[in-house]
Amino acid sequence: MTDDDPGTAVRRDRFSGGPAREFLSSLAADAAIFEADLAVDRAHTVMLAERGIVDSAVAGEILGALDDVEAAGHDALPDGEDVHEAIETAVIDRIGPDGGRMHTARSRNDEVATCIRYRLREDLLAVVEATIALREALVEVASEHTETVMPGYTHLQPAQPTTVAHYLLSYEGGIARDTERLLDAYDRVNRSPLGAAAFAGTPFDIDRDRTAELLGFDGTVRNSTDAASARDFLAEGSTACATLATTLSGLAEDLILFSNKGFVELSDEYASTSSIMPQKKNPDTLELTRGVAGDAIGEATGTLSLLKGLPRAYNRDLQRAHASVFEIADDVREATEVAAGAVATVDWDEAALADAAGEGFSTATGVADLLAMGGMPFRTAHEIVASAAETVSDDDSPAAAAAKVDEATRKVTGESLSAHVSREDVESALDPAASVASRDSAGGPAPDAVDDELANATVRIEDDDAVLADERESLAAAAELLDAEVAEYV
Repeated sequence: MTDDDPGTAVRRDRFSGGPAREFLSSLAADAAIFEADLAVDRAHTVMLAERGIVDSAVAGEILGALDDVEAAGHDALPDGEDVHEAIETAVIDRIGPDGGRMHTARSRNDEVATCIRYRLREDLLAVVEATIALREALVEVASEHTETVMPGYTHLQPAQPTTVAHYLLSYEGGIARDTERLLDAYDRVNRSPLGAAAFAGTPFDIDRDRTAELLGFDGTVRNSTDAASARDFLAEGSTACATLATTLSGLAEDLILFSNKGFVELSDEYASTSSIMPQKKNPDTLELTRGVAGDAIGEATGTLSLLKGLPRAYNRDLQRAHASVFEIADDVREATEVAAGAVATVDWDEAALADAAGEGFSTATGVADLLAMGGMPFRTAHEIVASAAETVSDDDSPAAAAAKVDEATRKVTGESLSAHVSREDVESALDPAASVASRDSAGGPAPDAVDDELANATVRIEDDDAVLADERESLAAAAELLDAEVAEYV
């Protein structure tokens, strides 16, 4: 039955009204894939003409009509069940029944799956770009603070002194993995389902690899049922965004706490004031960054929940699976950009950080390590320093604290401290800067170790930036190829 067969009109009329019509329609939400659908229509039409399935002159009319539809915009589309039907109707309105030939050898099932992938890959690359910019900001600021001592915490309690550089590079490492996850997800998104038809393929002599090439996909999802029904790529993309958002939330939380303690001051561009209390400087952008994580986690969970009970092939539930993923990707990208700006412009109070670095006897582990390196079993050293911690206060000088360690040593072992290490070495280990400098193992906070990690991080960033550029170049080249092929018919 062709599109100009009267029977088609009868069938459409039967399903065109009723109270559920608006509920069924996804036309408004499909604005996100309007441009993608036009690209898919063009590539499919070019392929149909190349294979002799549609006459070249008719293909030219269809492609010209698609140009008109694009110029008019999504808001000018006629009412329809979805953007795919609305665009097809708009083309038929312009050139007559032959407009329906562009839907030959495909279904809305493979069409929408292709449109979603076409759009999502752009969103993922935008998020990747934002992560690279954030990592660059972290590395740049870290390079300025390799010797800026700061307190390190576990359980929100003073633990060991570290440096601002070492702290920031911990987030660069985490966000680098987020970049990897996004690029991995992109690789699996960037496969074309087009040509799978409803789910069981088509008898027409189509070329699926050709449409994949014209749309910039790296290949096809080969099994036609898998191609039309799979939405695991949405789950993977939303989960990668949610994982990044969770990393950002941790960074935002830290900076909010550091702001509260007076360790940092946010730039005015990334803060706001109270409507009633003029002295306030609130870390609002970071609080919103933290909040985006909840939305992203909810989206990932919702996507997986929607997919978990579906039988194979297409189900209408899938209509609800994609629009909010685009929104979350955009929100996470924006949050990443805000985090990069906040990190790049924050002012670290080096004096306040240095004063706090030794609070809570935070160099205690260094003293225990020193005793162990002097030949004492570490567990015994741990007991000695734990005993000393009961009496050492933040007001004690290094000499006074060392004396208390000596007293605890005598209490636990019956020997003086000097039987294991010198009093001078203990006093040095009690100094936060010296404690940091002593921890120069690979990945540690000592300045030399941090310099190595800065160099490694810079190389990783350059590598990921090159991958991003290659993917963008590939998509741009495909778009140019499609434009050139379309021009042969229009």
